[in-house]
Amino acid sequence: MSDRKVISPTSRQEGHAELVMEIDDEGIVTKGRYFSITPVRGLEKMVTGKAPETAPVLCQRICGVCPVPHTLASVEAMDDSLGIEIPRAAELMRELIISASNLNSHAIHHFLIATDFVPDELFKTAVNSVETIRKNAQYVVDMCAGEGIHPSDIRIGGVANNLSELARRKLYARLSALVPVVDNHIELICNLVADGALVKDVDGTLLSDEREVIPKGLGAIDAPVFASDRIYGKRDFFDLDRFTEIVPEAWYDDPEIGKRCCTSVPLYDGLAVETGPRARADAFFNYKEKGVVAQHVARAREMRMYLSRAIAILDELDTSAATLADFDPRGTGKLGIGVIEAPRGTDIHMAQVKDGKTQFYSALVPTTWNIPTMGPATEGFHYKWGAHVIRAYDPCLSCATHVMVVDDEDKVS
Repeated sequence: MSDRKVISPTSRQEGHAELVMEIDDEGIVTKGRYFSITPVRGLEKMVTGKAPETAPVLCQRICGVCPVPHTLASVEAMDDSLGIEIPRAAELMRELIISASNLNSHAIHHFLIATDFVPDELFKTAVNSVETIRKNAQYVVDMCAGEGIHPSDIRIGGVANNLSELARRKLYARLSALVPVVDNHIELICNLVADGALVKDVDGTLLSDEREVIPKGLGAIDAPVFASDRIYGKRDFFDLDRFTEIVPEAWYDDPEIGKRCCTSVPLYDGLAVETGPRARADAFFNYKEKGVVAQHVARAREMRMYLSRAIAILDELDTSAATLADFDPRGTGKLGIGVIEAPRGTDIHMAQVKDGKTQFYSALVPTTWNIPTMGPATEGFHYKWGAHVIRAYDPCLSCATHVMVVDDEDKVS
């Protein structure tokens, strides 16, 4: 005999989603389905027919949590479509910005999961650590990108302004002083995750006052990893011929879920993929551990890599060099690809510019890739762990939800 457990909406994530778990008599999940119930928005349609400079400004508003990756993916797609080769200093500035932004986002996630893992006596320590990391990382984004939330200085053709030499030295000193804070934070998070988590029922009721050790293999799934780069992103990674996108009704075996789902289902080589920190660790550092614990460990360890790279860039950056290329905004109609490694995984924007206007725009964001993977990742374990599986991926549903086709025959959207 089977039963159904539903978490709606799932918690401590950006946006709204639902987790539907079919369970057996022992409460073990036999079928997991995760899907967005965040209302569809039309950002790609908003930029169509407008000047190419409009796209980064609007598309950075896809998400308030990670506007930097979307801005960068947008300008990278426009650079590619317009045939722009940006200056080396601009490349370094963009990588510095994403390194600081991703460091900040990972710290935010640790705040969101703190009530799962952090005991009362360490809560203040953990939160203070998050606050210190965020304050310094966001300061770098503010200085380099113009603003932290809507980074106005990331432009098609590069970055609006280089750092002054004084600003470079100030940031270098500030981030160097952050190294022991980040090292201690990583050790704290990894140790706490290994110690176990508080577990709740689907209605939020605490099942035990004691933390339970996360079961070995929880959240592990046999899916290809999808990652283009260790830190920044590489557009050559994405092969459009290997990509397919299907409507949710064709993916979910429950017709009602298919109708309610607010995202398409992207596949690569016909398969659902895993993207994010653990996927990057697997692809570039041969990290073969899988599941919830591995997701948290990989995310924490990435923080050290982002900080180290940011410091190295500040050491290399020539503050007298140009950071913005001249370009012809008319375009030739080439489809441009922008690929950025966002906190939650590979963020892909596609743009086509012709006659000075954006003719086509599409965003394939990390959570859209992960949605068809997260549901099955809950299977084989008690349903009480379902929310932990979802939170390990740090989903962002507003990022994932964009344009959907209402009438496939005449392509009304």
